Amino acid sequence: MFPGLGGMGGRGGMSPKKMKGMLKNMGIGIDELEDVEEVIIRLKDREIVIENPAVAVMDAQGVRSYQISGVPRENVKLEIPETDIELVVAQTGVESEEARAALIEAKGDIAAAIMRLGTK
Repeated sequence: MFPGLGGMGGRGGMSPKKMKGMLKNMGIGIDELEDVEEVIIRLKDREIVIENPAVAVMDAQGVRSYQISGVPRENVKLEIPETDIELVVAQTGVESEEARAALIEAKGDIAAAIMRLGTK
């Protein structure tokens, strides 16, 4: 139920239900968010995506904290320079958005993007 707390139950600790009751007595409410499909943490240069996460919300004196458990996967944000897009457009004759999409698909490799668009 509460991934961060549930691990204590099997090692002589208390059950998640007892832990929830104890926290409630201390003025800390804890609930689990239902039906969470994914959590995305956006950083300047990448994203951390956690699919099918377990999310617990703790409320202590009006301050809400979120505990997220799951398997993360990192996505590096790919910056495509405008000059690369223009070069692909000039070589293939496609629109800018199609050139950008081909560059993203090719992970920024200009030659691969041109080859992909040339074979369509």
